[in-house]
Amino acid sequence: MNQALTSVPAVPLHIGGKHHASTSTEWRDVVNPATQEIVARVPFSTTAEVELAIATAKEAFKTWRNTPLAARMRIMLKYQHLIRENIGALAELITREHGKTLPDAEGEVMRGLEVVEHACSIATLQLGEIAENAANGVDVYNIYQPLGVGAGITAFNFPVMLPCFMFPIAIACGNTFVLKPSEQDPSSTMYLVELMYQAGLPAGVLNVVHGGADVVNLLCDHADIKAVSFIGSTAVGTHVYRRASESGKRAQSMMGAKNHCVVLADANKEQAINNLIGAAFGAAGQRCMANSVVVLVGEARSWLPDIVARSKALKVGPGSDREADLGPMVSKNAMQRAEKLIQAGVDEGVQLLLDGRGHQVAGFEGGNFMGPTIFSKVNATNSVYTQEIFGPAMCVVETDTLDEAIAFINANPNGNGTSIFTSSGWAGRKFQNEIDVGQVGINVAIPVPVAYFSFTGSRASKLGDLGPNGKQALYFWTQTKTVTARWFAPDDGGSGVNTTISMK
Repeated sequence: MNQALTSVPAVPLHIGGKHHASTSTEWRDVVNPATQEIVARVPFSTTAEVELAIATAKEAFKTWRNTPLAARMRIMLKYQHLIRENIGALAELITREHGKTLPDAEGEVMRGLEVVEHACSIATLQLGEIAENAANGVDVYNIYQPLGVGAGITAFNFPVMLPCFMFPIAIACGNTFVLKPSEQDPSSTMYLVELMYQAGLPAGVLNVVHGGADVVNLLCDHADIKAVSFIGSTAVGTHVYRRASESGKRAQSMMGAKNHCVVLADANKEQAINNLIGAAFGAAGQRCMANSVVVLVGEARSWLPDIVARSKALKVGPGSDREADLGPMVSKNAMQRAEKLIQAGVDEGVQLLLDGRGHQVAGFEGGNFMGPTIFSKVNATNSVYTQEIFGPAMCVVETDTLDEAIAFINANPNGNGTSIFTSSGWAGRKFQNEIDVGQVGINVAIPVPVAYFSFTGSRASKLGDLGPNGKQALYFWTQTKTVTARWFAPDDGGSGVNTTISMK
């Protein structure tokens, strides 16, 4: 992994348990965002290649679905061990193609590993339920059976964690899988898949294709795909959910956000400021759970100069620099989009307290670097508030009361994540009760649930009633089959014809 690249490698497909060289005529460069070095080339899969991946997964399902629970569990146990042994290698790949700092990349791998560890409990998770003697001699029971071939479509910002939100549980449940990772940083995802096969996964159970809209549409439309999981932008997620649903598939879409961090004056000041800054600017703000809006309530408004000063002191640098607080943005296009939105805020008269545009890092002058950026006096109509900037930009809103803060957040169309910093149990409970947001943090800035709880975004941030991870993931990737059974004694002549709906 550390060897200097002598040539630009072509990222393969993964079909039938082995690398598959694409014959596509359409390729995209994978660029190191800190240096602009082309580190790989990724194909946009042909229709025939996608069809082959799906057909391979369908064939593998015939045997994988009947693989004993214990055998599936042991593969997952081996898999979690291999991931743990290769945290460093995976993190290096993430940093090279995404740009996030190595400590942050290592943290991402660990959060993905949590899901795999959860999948190791599949023998318990997939237990059914039974009611004996629901009627005379009648037993009713549930069994959770795999659906068939599942598909996953993931975003660039967590190239290891997001695939782990999908295929480990799906496969552990007895499904086979076709994954389409982000074309911007696919190498860490591919390494994750290779480790899955090193763990003993049978050929064809997990397959990988690459591409853009055409590939996504093929996965949504194909009759042999039974369920589609998506994590990414609102525009694409809405399209995927509608198209997959209209094709008769089960679908879930985790989408855009505008997350708010409420700060009350009774909070631990040092803890609150450190946490909200980390949540806003970590990974250069490229997290769907980033708290990009800070709501200062009452006397907490006086903390703004401290927030600005501490943000200004953050170190921006290449992700390979372990002392850096935030690395580059993933691409020139992403940085230019963020800069355009920041300028729109300035043009609208929003107060720009800290401007991170045009940030230069010595030795990495070509990198996609943006420093922490802070707007104050933001209102609900400003474009920096209505749009998800997805960069290191914080919007500061001020309210007089907690009730006003809650009303402000609930008026936003998104409901991905939110948090409150307070020392008041009453305020924390009021907030969690009245806020209309899926993930709530109390003195926790980025409340991404641990893997054995489900990801529960709401409103415009989520489509589909079942989310990734936890119990909901099991229900999403299985068909609940309810069996009603009665067994008659050989000499039981019965009591005649029953023309009613009652069980007799």
